[in-house]
Amino acid sequence: MLRLLTAGESHGPDLVAIVEGLPAGIRVEAPTLDRDLARRQTGYGRGARSTRIERDLVEVTSGVRGGRTTGAPVTLRIPNRDFANQPSNPARLTAPRPGHADLAGRMKYGIDDFRTVRERASARETAARVAAGALAKELLGSFGARVGSFVLQIADVGANLGGGLGHLDEGALARLFSAAEADPVRCPDPSASERMRAAIDGARSGGETVGGVFCVFATGVPAGLGSYVQWDRKLDGLLARGVCSIPAVKGVEVGPAFEVAAMPGTRAQDSIEWRDGRLARGTNMAGGLEGGVTNGRPVVLRAAMKPLSSVRARVPTVDFLTGHAADAPYVRSDVCAVPAAGVVAEAMVAWVLAEALVDRFGSDRLDAMLAAWHAVSSSDLPGDVPPVAARGETGQ
Repeated sequence: MLRLLTAGESHGPDLVAIVEGLPAGIRVEAPTLDRDLARRQTGYGRGARSTRIERDLVEVTSGVRGGRTTGAPVTLRIPNRDFANQPSNPARLTAPRPGHADLAGRMKYGIDDFRTVRERASARETAARVAAGALAKELLGSFGARVGSFVLQIADVGANLGGGLGHLDEGALARLFSAAEADPVRCPDPSASERMRAAIDGARSGGETVGGVFCVFATGVPAGLGSYVQWDRKLDGLLARGVCSIPAVKGVEVGPAFEVAAMPGTRAQDSIEWRDGRLARGTNMAGGLEGGVTNGRPVVLRAAMKPLSSVRARVPTVDFLTGHAADAPYVRSDVCAVPAAGVVAEAMVAWVLAEALVDRFGSDRLDAMLAAWHAVSSSDLPGDVPPVAARGETGQ
């Protein structure tokens, strides 16, 4: 069983991730982990902390020797540089900010200083998840799987991909990802990117924030991950949970789900064909998952992120110290974090898929996992020609 725990506060000395259950033999290099941490900190609309204060670098303090996992728990530490700038006795915050965990956290834990809730509920915690997700990506890479993301919409500005998500194959997804990585808002459509940046600039000047939509995908994922035999093993549900756990993400769809909802059934399915002696699918309306199980097609998710709740414009709240109406306190924040959220979603998708890999091919050793995968791949994964079809017979 693969497990992930994170610890640390937004302005504490560090963030920590403990990863348990990784098989021995996975290559781990700190620069590889740092690369995703740097991607998380970039993106047009990010605030001063991400772009000027923090320079996230991970320290691997256990579970790795000679550049490879040992099978023991892996500990990852990310120092918070902003910790040095914090006052020793910060003022108690008594007015909750709407849209944040402040009030709900007080109701649950009985904490009367909203700063305490904020410190753990902050999206800063996702840096630890991204570091752990980079480990999961290394495991997936051993099986030929790759994870990526790109921005589809910011505010009311949408990208033109030249077709719906259900028509994107592995090559198209790779090209979109490559184009997005070179763009300030991680959007593969240059024209839309320019308008997205203008929308972010407008929100900044008005004391507002903007949300948006991103796509996260995985290609080369082995078929047969997940299960239809119990509700809590269905992989689409587990992936949606992982992506929806990202702060400010309020909706997740598998493939073009809402587009498919308006189609007749005959258009909503991915036809199964023989093509060049192998099984093939004409589209990917299912988003790579059927019955809660991967079907060999790219896993494609789309997620909606609400505008961030820390705005300079006035938002009414109540001061719990005085009992009077008050303005929500403004806390330094991003104007737009959609590009960064896509990177965090990559980590969560990679993590959930890694869990499913360990569940299906689980072992204490990577070489044994790969042997189990190759044994299955050579026998019954989609794409192999049944004997009847190979002889050109129709069968009954």
